[in-house]
Amino acid sequence: MDDNNLLPKLFQNLLEILNDEEYYDVTIEVGNDPYIKIFRAHMVILHYRSTYLRRMLSTNKKNNDGALVHIKLPNILPEIFQIILRYIYSGRISLEEYDTSDIIKILIAGSELGLQELITYIQSFLIKTKANWMEQNFNLIYQTCFENDSFLELQNFCTNLTSEEPDKIFKSLNFALIPEKLLITIIQSDNFQMEEIQIWKHVLKWGLAQNPELSSDPANFSKEDFNTLKNSLHKCIPFIRFYNLTSDEFSKEILPYKKVLPKELYKDLLKYFLDSNNQSIKQSKSRMTTKKNNIDSKIITTQHAELISKWIDRIKITDEIKTAYKFNLLLRGSRDGFTVEKFHEICDNQSNTITIVKVKDSTEILGGYNPIEWESNNDGNFGTTNDSFIFSFMSSDDIESYILSRVRDENCAIFNYNASGPRFGDDLVLSGDFGNCYNYDYEKKIRENDDDFYVEEYEVFQILN
Repeated sequence: MDDNNLLPKLFQNLLEILNDEEYYDVTIEVGNDPYIKIFRAHMVILHYRSTYLRRMLSTNKKNNDGALVHIKLPNILPEIFQIILRYIYSGRISLEEYDTSDIIKILIAGSELGLQELITYIQSFLIKTKANWMEQNFNLIYQTCFENDSFLELQNFCTNLTSEEPDKIFKSLNFALIPEKLLITIIQSDNFQMEEIQIWKHVLKWGLAQNPELSSDPANFSKEDFNTLKNSLHKCIPFIRFYNLTSDEFSKEILPYKKVLPKELYKDLLKYFLDSNNQSIKQSKSRMTTKKNNIDSKIITTQHAELISKWIDRIKITDEIKTAYKFNLLLRGSRDGFTVEKFHEICDNQSNTITIVKVKDSTEILGGYNPIEWESNNDGNFGTTNDSFIFSFMSSDDIESYILSRVRDENCAIFNYNASGPRFGDDLVLSGDFGNCYNYDYEKKIRENDDDFYVEEYEVFQILN
């Protein structure tokens, strides 16, 4: 007999409890005047379902001496809280019934109430079914997810879109509202599927939108108008690859705004486009030339993968990638389990692997490259290689905050032991969902301290040509 057949009656009873008007012991005042609604609820259910409400109940219970507990939630809309309260009682929510903008509000409210299961579910739903909507409303999604550390999956979605398909952000609604820092990050990308002149036009459009008092025709600009626009664009200008424009594009689209450019840059561009001999000498790096490393990861982005590929090839980070490696996912902790046994079952006898670790309760990412095969050994034995390395990133959205540490003692590069997971000497050791870092066999220490850490997620990829 299938026990699940009994669940519908349980859900029905729980919702009946929610609607009960006799046995409630909590009232919840939701919203701000004049849009306030009072909800009745039951302390025992709220206590076990919401970490935030548990704290609120504990405080109010002490202050009320057994009287009816009253809680205020001014930051949540009544109609949104009604949806969430139904979820709290029933454990069910049909997101397909709601507009995407309302789903975002449910996500934010769920985070405030500490409903981690709901947060994870909504993020997954949005990415799987509402990706196009989020691309169109990128500014809203970006600001929402980076204001809250709980929205890691949406943060990865935004980071991946910024690095892999930045042209989609230019086409999004309210593009002109994105913050300057994000715009600069976008225009640094090599992965635009548009011409440089279009990138310039979008940046110009953004600058004009920051100053709505300016005319759309530069012929009507005063000296002060040019200075105003110049101040808005001065941090973006260095990342426009003007030397990739044609002479005609420079003449029609850049010269009308020449007073916005730094004087030295304008002089150099003028010489360049007036003398055809110069054009074979000085060129900006072309866009759309980066060999993408598409990667199925919940921890790192394509940009991380490209950097790791350069470390494997031992080339400078400013050089072009020599080999477009494929990152083939072998193991993911949240999918396959974090046990040592599962690691050896999947990864033994596999060479050229990258281990990626997301440290729990931190923004840290740790990892290591093992070019030789992993093995199981009862007593433990070292694997010898001069090409392994370990690394760390302070934050998933800051690719420049890394530490790279290559092996110093090649005879102790890898330690194969059936009682531990991936182990890079004694410098990066994983044992299930637990790990530590020291500094013995590799050049540099990749963590600031020697404290043990817990693993939120980890992945092992095999690097293929």
